[in-house]
Amino acid sequence: MARRYRTEPEVDQLWEEFHSWVNLNSGQLRAWLMTRGSGEDAFADAKLNMDSRSAAIMQLLGKRKVDLTNDDIEMMAEVVDEIRALVAQPPAQGASDDEWRRALLDLGHDPLREPQKSAHPEEGVETPRGQ
Repeated sequence: MARRYRTEPEVDQLWEEFHSWVNLNSGQLRAWLMTRGSGEDAFADAKLNMDSRSAAIMQLLGKRKVDLTNDDIEMMAEVVDEIRALVAQPPAQGASDDEWRRALLDLGHDPLREPQKSAHPEEGVETPRGQ
């Protein structure tokens, strides 16, 4: 069952990493997604144009650690890995590259914002502070 995995050290570390890399709160991410989804080619209901992974990230931001499912844990790991990969290979223009910044924003990471401080940084774990 998922419940026994929620208190393991690996999940605690992933929780900290996720909330460190995802530096937008759920309201900020929602505002970004609604803005992005309300463009000229968007549906009348901007929610219909929202990326399912971005919507899942928004939901994760509203969860307590004890309420995580195995799917949530998997999604958190994927998001952390994808943000790390994007940040590790920034374009020559950096954050002024609109496509790169939008890809990060869709994942809840704004490269122009100060990174979140992890409450318990682990030795050897890359965090946004190392950007």
